[in-house]
Amino acid sequence: MPQFTGRPPETPERVPAYRSPARRVNPYARLFAPPGARAFTAGSLLARLPAGMFTVSAVIMIAGQRGSYALAGAVTATGLAVTALAAPWVARLIDRHGQARIAVPAAASAVLGSLALVLCVRHRAPDWTLFAAYAATATTPNTGGMSRARWVHLFRADTPEHRAARHTARSFEQAADELCFMLGPVLAAVLCSALFPEAGTLTGAVLLLTGILLFAGQRSTEPPAVGGRGAARAPLRSPALTALLAVLLATGAVFGATEVVTLAYADDGGHPAWAGGAVLALQAGGSCVAGLLLGLLPPPRRAARRLVLCLAAMSTLLTVPLLAALSGSLPLLAGSLLLAGAATAPTMVTAMGLVQGLSPAGRLNEGMTLAVTALLGGIAAGSAVGGWTVEHLGPALGYAVPAAAALVALLVAASSGHD
Repeated sequence: MPQFTGRPPETPERVPAYRSPARRVNPYARLFAPPGARAFTAGSLLARLPAGMFTVSAVIMIAGQRGSYALAGAVTATGLAVTALAAPWVARLIDRHGQARIAVPAAASAVLGSLALVLCVRHRAPDWTLFAAYAATATTPNTGGMSRARWVHLFRADTPEHRAARHTARSFEQAADELCFMLGPVLAAVLCSALFPEAGTLTGAVLLLTGILLFAGQRSTEPPAVGGRGAARAPLRSPALTALLAVLLATGAVFGATEVVTLAYADDGGHPAWAGGAVLALQAGGSCVAGLLLGLLPPPRRAARRLVLCLAAMSTLLTVPLLAALSGSLPLLAGSLLLAGAATAPTMVTAMGLVQGLSPAGRLNEGMTLAVTALLGGIAAGSAVGGWTVEHLGPALGYAVPAAAALVALLVAASSGHD
């Protein structure tokens, strides 16, 4: 298989007007020094929070009304699979025509799909309508990819300082993703149990549209649209990037399976709906802390080798939740997932750095979205397999699915060679 490379992306000849502070400063203080950086980050965080809410809300809402985690897992898997197909096209339009011009109508379309799902569940429409409604949310723009593209635009010079800033930005963005996935499941579970089953989905729809509007309104930090002048080489024409997407596909299966299996495990043990969300939040919390700490370190010299090491750590740590689940203790399971989460952010930060280095100039958002698409495809498969395993083998053995998926990701990465 082709080898990954750890080289930074090609950078334009002009550098931003911003000049960084003195040499020894907190990397995160340097990151947010450029004008507009904090503003677009706030909108990005708000728009990304629903990403951790929608799947949990849909699972709780559908399983509660229809009494089947297999159906809930299949519906969310279908929506994620359709998103995996649609997201690169949305990203390509964003690269060509600009973030503000495309992201707002795309988000509005996704919100309408969420509202349709609520109506179908509430009025007990046939099962097929749930699949159709959830699939309609596939136009959700990749806010994380757009945010990462803005950091590359702000720190686009090929200097040690800007390379370090891009590494810190990748670490921050992964920590932000984990923060949203940490708070999102808890918020969704609390809303669905304390108010009404559809409350999580409705709240997520409002947050998504509001966040996208705030994010798109920050025009000063928006990368210029390439129009018809985009790179001639499509990201998927890179054999190394294709191999990396296969790694991310298997990694996504880890996340999807863990989410469905954990919710089912908490429910099977007689715990309230929010308990499963809280356990998932601990896993994301461990990853969030690890991501922020990673941002304080210098960029890796051999990124592909670090990716293999991170995947090896993830594969090892994910055997602990399986053993904890077999013991029947939810607190022990929560602690094991917190530990396992520490390997998530370093894996994703390293992988996204490789994706950035392999994406052609002018098509960075498309390359990032392809990475997210691979993750979503894996999440969809993991959700479906996890739901099936829970139904047929029980929630405890369901944790064998994420452990096996992590091992597959490790084997694919290791067979791709080192940079």
